[in-house]
Amino acid sequence: MNITKNTAVTLQFKVTNAQGKLIEDGKEPSVYLHGGYGNTLPKIEEALDGQAPGYQVTLDLQAADAFGERDEALLRSLPKKQFPPGVKVGGQLEGHGEDGKMTVFNVMKIKGDTVLLDGNHPLAGKALRFAIKVLDVREASEKEITHQHVHGAHGHQH
Repeated sequence: MNITKNTAVTLQFKVTNAQGKLIEDGKEPSVYLHGGYGNTLPKIEEALDGQAPGYQVTLDLQAADAFGERDEALLRSLPKKQFPPGVKVGGQLEGHGEDGKMTVFNVMKIKGDTVLLDGNHPLAGKALRFAIKVLDVREASEKEITHQHVHGAHGHQH
């Protein structure tokens, strides 16, 4: 079966930065619903459209085509007293960005009574290389299409 809209695609992929430093080892397969649902990067979907199990490709994506450019407006510095006890560097918190949308903020630094947050994706601003192998392609279930993501092994669990 070939990859088309509303197919569940199982991939194995390795991600490195432009200098070749390993970011994701690709040992665990991942699965996504193909067809513009935002379950993987658009350039990856574009490269895989029409392909079959066994297909392999290496994609070099600039930051804009991967996780976007860094947006300095997503940096926040807030008083530590506004956070729950036990806030730690590396933790994640949800909050509203300047546009009012819910954003995940990463705790980057705690300096005295101040917490420094970053709402950018950790890989924003980075050119990345994706080495991808298609392991399996199957028709998505009606429920998966309705929910706009894959269920079950390596997919979303309800």
